[in-house]
Amino acid sequence: MKRICLSLLLLVSVQTHADNWPQWRGINNDGITNEKHLPTEWSDSKNIAWKLALPGEGGSTPIVWENRIFLTSQDGNRIVLLCVSTEGKELWKKDLGAATRWARSDEGNGASASPSTDGKYVYCFGGDGTCAAFDFEGNERWRFNAQERYGKFNIQFGMHSTPVLFGEHLYYQFIHSGNRRTGGKVGLLICVDKNTGKEVWKVDRPSDGTDENEHSYASAFIWKNGNDAYLVAHGNDYTTAHSLKDGSEIWRVHELNPRSRYNRFLRFVASPVCTPDLIVIPSAKRGPVVGVKPDAKGDIKPGSAGEAWRLPRDTSDVPCPLVYDGLVYLCREDGELLVLDAVNGNIVYRRDTHNHRHRASPVGGDGKIYTTSRDGVFHVIEAGRTFKKLATNRLPDQFSASPAISNGRIYLRGFKYLWAIEEKK
Repeated sequence: MKRICLSLLLLVSVQTHADNWPQWRGINNDGITNEKHLPTEWSDSKNIAWKLALPGEGGSTPIVWENRIFLTSQDGNRIVLLCVSTEGKELWKKDLGAATRWARSDEGNGASASPSTDGKYVYCFGGDGTCAAFDFEGNERWRFNAQERYGKFNIQFGMHSTPVLFGEHLYYQFIHSGNRRTGGKVGLLICVDKNTGKEVWKVDRPSDGTDENEHSYASAFIWKNGNDAYLVAHGNDYTTAHSLKDGSEIWRVHELNPRSRYNRFLRFVASPVCTPDLIVIPSAKRGPVVGVKPDAKGDIKPGSAGEAWRLPRDTSDVPCPLVYDGLVYLCREDGELLVLDAVNGNIVYRRDTHNHRHRASPVGGDGKIYTTSRDGVFHVIEAGRTFKKLATNRLPDQFSASPAISNGRIYLRGFKYLWAIEEKK
């Protein structure tokens, strides 16, 4: 009898364990989940737990904490923060500022930055510069407008950078042209207290980049390994690492936009991915991809000691890289999947999947890689050194948000609906 009870307890423990998805790229902000038995196949009539109509479009990835889902959305001429139960019911909706114009008419709006949570508060950013924190019941804890505090955004397609939450602080990168007539800076990195919204430090991020390159649509990330951690910022021709204590620069990656053939329109959109042993730096427009050693210092140029490897061309342009089980997955904007060896950067394989716009970043888990195209086509690829497509799935919606995974479900945020995908038992 004791053995039977112990077995039942172990079974319940395994079945009820689930990862939260507390920020854009998951529990470790790397696009990886440890969950098993994830869905492989779905359609609008197969393996749908529920779908919830949304008040408007947006590209922000939903986040999940236990039985609550948070996401931002356009709602008429406003941006709102939604709280939804994991049963698919809207619990509350809070105003998050004015809606901003669409980038290129359909590429992104003020609901592009993803929220994040520590399980107590949910932190969010709207494209008009609104930064705010709410508790889980929807009570506002603090709010400020970054344009009022730090100067008007001067960025062609709007500010879409997601703040990064780490420890007791939120970190923002605002890399844009600034208001030069009033002494505005090209780039700012900012740290605020997550409990109050008060500034902890602010540093200029200098660059000699010009023209459209001054506009970064990427997001900052935290590299961490044990007790060591620093901030990684990406944009205006460089990737830089900064001390969490005061924002001072630790290293800088050069030649992402080589001066010998300088491209004045090489704005960065895809963000780096940070793992304990490797940081993968994308660029733009078929430019280079660089593997950086996390213990690097100073200037990192081709062949520098701080560089693990450098692929001269074929970066992912919008989706972030994914590092999973020793391989780097680059989902390019046209659907080509380029896979590299994480140790040396050598190409393992490249295959076309679906020739359509890819804006969402790939995620990995349960031995699978999930890619998302704008027209609602999802590919499930078996992780490994040989290309094997497990499924092609379709939903009648448009998608620019990355998937979120929690408690055996894949949450897919479309322009019309929030979809909950679950393997039917």
